[in-house]
Amino acid sequence: MDNKIEMYCLTHKRVNFLEELSYNLVNISSKPISPKYLNCDTQGNIINKEKYYAELTFHYWYWKNKLNISEEKWVGFCQRRRFWTKSKIFENKIEKNQMKNNLLVEIPNELSNFESFLCEPVKVNKIKKMKIIKKGFRSILRSPSILFNESKQTLSFQFNMQHGYDILEQSIELLDSEDKYDFFDFMNESVSFNPHNMVITKPKILNKWYKNLFTWLDKCESKLGFDQFKNYETRIYAFLSERYISYWFKKYFQCHELPWTFFESD
Repeated sequence: MDNKIEMYCLTHKRVNFLEELSYNLVNISSKPISPKYLNCDTQGNIINKEKYYAELTFHYWYWKNKLNISEEKWVGFCQRRRFWTKSKIFENKIEKNQMKNNLLVEIPNELSNFESFLCEPVKVNKIKKMKIIKKGFRSILRSPSILFNESKQTLSFQFNMQHGYDILEQSIELLDSEDKYDFFDFMNESVSFNPHNMVITKPKILNKWYKNLFTWLDKCESKLGFDQFKNYETRIYAFLSERYISYWFKKYFQCHELPWTFFESD
């Protein structure tokens, strides 16, 4: 079996380091940056929603125009400053050549029986109390122990605090019953998630994921719209997907977590 990954790296600007890699480079902005980068403003696309969908702009384009479910290969996605790695490395000690040598380009043979891969998780329950008081006061009024009990500083609490109160709950209500209650439990019980909408899997699974995800987000968009989201909260639909991906792949497929790192270069 060929374990090589067809990797797509998403960015909104030209980056020299990326152009030295063997990855497929993707421009998710509406402005062309170089012939070396795929653009997602042709054929079926949602480039006009990039402000709200962020990296999902390309995922939608890939689903509608490039995905071939008859292919048996690994397809993966990373970002301009966030990369899959063979082993865990500390962000403040990365050198350029070290980074290149440690980039994940194929699935290790011992992991090839898994069906999908997500980034190693990040925790959300290490929040300064002043920030909780400032941004999470409505949740505190409902459950004062949140301020002192880290196990109650769940994904749901963090989302309400960071991305808009009650937006998550309204969105979950729009899911089919098959996922609504399980995802609600996941968000209200978990204190970590797999970040950045990064996944490695096979085309057939990607097709199922995209169909489920964009059907849901289309309903969310119809209910929530765009105008209420400003500044950091603007990318609301990417934030919703980022939590949902952590739940969905683990529920339906054999999923394994792989190391990743933040690396910024010229």
